[in-house]
Amino acid sequence: MAAGTAPAPLSVLELATVGEGITPGEALRHATELAGKAEEWGYHRLWVAEHHGMPGVASSSPAVLIAHLAAATRRIRVGSGGVMLPNHAPLVIAEQFGTLHALHPGRIDLGLGRAPGTDMATANALRREAEVDPDAFPQQVAELTGFLDGAFPPGHPYQALQATPRSDDRPPIWLLGSSGFSARLAGLLGLPFAFAHHFSAENTEPALDLYRSSFRPSGVLDRPYALIGVAALAADTDEEALRQAMPGALSWLRMRLGRPGRVPTPDEAAAYPYTPAEREFVRGRLSNVIHGVPDRVRDGLEELRKRTGADELMITTMTHGGAARLRSYELIARAYGTNA
Repeated sequence: MAAGTAPAPLSVLELATVGEGITPGEALRHATELAGKAEEWGYHRLWVAEHHGMPGVASSSPAVLIAHLAAATRRIRVGSGGVMLPNHAPLVIAEQFGTLHALHPGRIDLGLGRAPGTDMATANALRREAEVDPDAFPQQVAELTGFLDGAFPPGHPYQALQATPRSDDRPPIWLLGSSGFSARLAGLLGLPFAFAHHFSAENTEPALDLYRSSFRPSGVLDRPYALIGVAALAADTDEEALRQAMPGALSWLRMRLGRPGRVPTPDEAAAYPYTPAEREFVRGRLSNVIHGVPDRVRDGLEELRKRTGADELMITTMTHGGAARLRSYELIARAYGTNA
């Protein structure tokens, strides 16, 4: 599946980030432009992530955004990275992604996560109930699969129900995670697994080992298939790459401090009065972002892929504005060989 001379498929995780001085509409137009360029540059798939209550992220409704991005492209796979399944009734997701699959057959991915993707007050507003059992996720996945396949076991309370529209085939289901829970479940179900290395790097290799050791062949896969999300940013110089990476690091810091906002400009990130503890946090955050000139980023991606044995890399780039992000994805594609 790798394009050009690339050693592995390269994909995009898009958050439709909203920078200071940029409207959500402009951010979504930047995401649409990126989808078209990513297709042109040989990226394999583009996923959007479900987040709520974050002024700097405009991807709160994955199904709506996926429909728009798929309509604006022709070949690239488009999907969720992911839908936070506990926030939704499985039947609703089956209907949404059944519709997307009918509109764009063979191009839609359904990635599922078990976290809320937001604070608990917002999660409660989404779910309309005070508590959700996190251990119910396997049951929710099974219910969603039953609706997508049109097949429940005898005696199941939803045996007579049907999700519409539904095709003879369905979008592939991926499980997403940043710990071992979904890794094990994906292995036991024989599903592809995507790990969030970009914010849980210390757990990447243990989770992938658990996924592979738990894997059972299924009608979907005969061997494990693992994708990892990677924070990366390329620019024409190392200095410019660091300058463009700083807004994303400051955004993470503000989220950790309970003050989420729009992504700051590079000048604002450079001028921010960091305390020693905040500067240490930013330093740690940047250590998990592969940034620099294109060859440096390519080498960092390859080292990570070989070390983890990942079958596919999915790049996420948080910086201010669309131009720097587009430039980064173009430089990485050229260096990695996807558009050779």
